[in-house]
Amino acid sequence: MDPEKLKKLQAAAANNRIANSGKGTPRRKTKKVHKSSGTDDKKLQTSLKKLNVQPIQAIEEVNMFKEDGNVIHFAAPKVHASVPSNTFAIYGNGEDKELTELVPGILNQLGPDSLASLRRLAESYQSLQKKEGGDKKEGEADDDDEIPDLVEGENFEGKVE
Repeated sequence: MDPEKLKKLQAAAANNRIANSGKGTPRRKTKKVHKSSGTDDKKLQTSLKKLNVQPIQAIEEVNMFKEDGNVIHFAAPKVHASVPSNTFAIYGNGEDKELTELVPGILNQLGPDSLASLRRLAESYQSLQKKEGGDKKEGEADDDDEIPDLVEGENFEGKVE
């Protein structure tokens, strides 16, 4: 090939790169707009309508127990159910909480697996209490000194006054 012709072709190729059209230019990159969660919710709603779900009223809270002992807690969720297809949909803000945060209110909801984790939690709490009790110095007096022992037939009311 002739060197002069080669220079002309290289110059023409350089001009094509500068321009936004032609054979050798890369394609234009477009910005992708991600779908919002609103469209996902609409798709979910249409799928649930196909299953013929019905809203369940008066559900105050939903707790889902995880294997690691934590709980996913939904306060005042919206619940839809389809019993024939064994499908339940729970809407709301779920919070990860520890079992100890919810203990007084959820004792009646605990199943056998959760009861086992509650027992382990109680045992660990008791062992922690024993460790703290064992760390006391021998010279410290316990608060039990003021409480008299119960003995049959004796009246301690006079001794207290």
